[in-house]
Amino acid sequence: QVQLVESGGGLVQAGGSLRLSCAASGSILSINAMGWYRQAPGKQRELVAAIRRGGSTLYADSVKGRFTISRDNAVDTVSLQMNSLKPEDTAVYYCNVLVGMEPIAHWGQGTQVTVSS
Repeated sequence: QVQLVESGGGLVQAGGSLRLSCAASGSILSINAMGWYRQAPGKQRELVAAIRRGGSTLYADSVKGRFTISRDNAVDTVSLQMNSLKPEDTAVYYCNVLVGMEPIAHWGQGTQVTVSS
């Protein structure tokens, strides 16, 4: 069973930056697409960025130009660089393995990102 551990969240002022990391058990990152999701209070979890096995990426419109997803297959991590953060980016952020652009692994605990205005 794949285990996912997210880290790197915190409290930051609007306009600031954070870098999130996702570590996965087993050498699965190199053979699967991966995604970063977020869930704000009272809202559904949404996909904000994904990176395919070949390295191509996609982003939600709300984060395009501000967030960058990357992967390091050598150490089985996927990162999310978040710049120009806005209060509406406040959420718990999760990563997951994607098959057919759908999450397939059990969700980890996520990492809280709070952006103050």
